[in-house]
Amino acid sequence: MTKRQRRTHSPEFKARVALEALKGIKPIHEIASSNEIHPVQVSQWKKELQEKIADVFERKNASDQGAKEDEKRIEQLERKVGQLVIERDWLAKKSEELGID
Repeated sequence: MTKRQRRTHSPEFKARVALEALKGIKPIHEIASSNEIHPVQVSQWKKELQEKIADVFERKNASDQGAKEDEKRIEQLERKVGQLVIERDWLAKKSEELGID
C-alpha cells in the first residue's frame, strides 16, 4: 500500500472554486466532482471567501497611515535613546572625574 501525497492547489484555483460555490449556480457536490476535490473542501473555501471578502474593499490608506504613525513613534524613541546614551556617558565621565563609583 503506497502513501498518497497531499495535493496542493493554487490560490487562483481555490478562488475560482469558492466563487463558483458562492454564486450558487451549481450545487457544491457538482463543483467538487468536476474539480476532483471533496465537497467539504469546497464548503471550507466558500466559507473562507465569505469571511475575507470585505478585506478586498478595505481602505489601503488606513494601513499606510498606521505605518506612518509607527515610523513617527520609532523616530521619537530613537531620539530618546540617543539622548539617554549621551546623558549616561556624561554622568559616567563626571563620576569618574569626581572619583564616585
